[in-house]
Amino acid sequence: MIARALRCRAWPAVARPRGDGVPALSPGAGIAGRLLCCGVGAMLLGAGQVAAHERRSAAAEPSRLELARALEHGEGVARDPVRARAVYCDAARDGDVEAMHALGWMYANGRGGARDDGIAGTLFAMAASRGHVQAGNMMRLLGGRRGEVPACLLPPPADRGRRLAGRDEWRVEEYLARLPAVQQPHARLVASLAGEYGVAPRLALAIAQAESDFDPTAVSLRNAVGLMQLIAVTAERFGVTDIDDPEQNVRGGLAYLRWLLAYFRGQVTLAVAAYNAGEGAVDRFRGVPPYPETRRYVNKVRARFPFDRHAYDETAAPGAASFVVAGQALAGAGSEP
Repeated sequence: MIARALRCRAWPAVARPRGDGVPALSPGAGIAGRLLCCGVGAMLLGAGQVAAHERRSAAAEPSRLELARALEHGEGVARDPVRARAVYCDAARDGDVEAMHALGWMYANGRGGARDDGIAGTLFAMAASRGHVQAGNMMRLLGGRRGEVPACLLPPPADRGRRLAGRDEWRVEEYLARLPAVQQPHARLVASLAGEYGVAPRLALAIAQAESDFDPTAVSLRNAVGLMQLIAVTAERFGVTDIDDPEQNVRGGLAYLRWLLAYFRGQVTLAVAAYNAGEGAVDRFRGVPPYPETRRYVNKVRARFPFDRHAYDETAAPGAASFVVAGQALAGAGSEP
């Protein structure tokens, strides 16, 4: 088409003035024009052919969503539901709403693997939160999201379980040395037990300082007791038989903190808010509750522990907060000590 449109014709001779003012024709101007025209035409023709080739290549390359659908239903390729799940999951990880919905259907119907309504519910919830109407209907049909996610949407275990020690230059002994002498033995107790529960000493100390200022006899207006300010129901929940015993009190508080870190999948702000207001309040508000006391508490602890993320033990709280898991599967990770 380009070659036909740009037929090379001889350009008219170019008039140039002579000394007597009468125009004269420049010899060879027609030949030069013809060569220039043909050269431009050849360049455009070549560029057009390259562009057409690129368009054909792009058209021949299916998107991940299209490939997954073809693999799921055997359209133009051999049916392979196992691979379809994997391709859908790759697309869902990058935020493809249709892939989330389709992968939810595969889990709900047991295509490409075992049926799992919990995972299906979470995937439908992910898509619904981004405006997918059918996914919202399916989420309600399955009773809402359950918190489970496919393993392919989670960070690698090595990333989730990174240890804290090598990432934080803060030193326990330097911190303890700056405390008043009366507080040091109680703070040292907290720091020495924190590792047994997989809690960074810096975070454990920040909690204890905010709760009791390292006073083992502290009692709040709500009858929270001791270094970690345990209430009776939390003490019973985590096996504390003597809430006034400093070591048992600290162990109970650390066990609860470990559980919260797992429940909120290592999100420090949510775990800290829940230690103050309870995990039920954080679930209800899907974040830090709007209580002035809780907000002040979170700010105080985060000032002493400035990391967004903390390693956690998934087995400590298998039923994680669903709103956290659904969002975390696609969200970027924050800073981690």
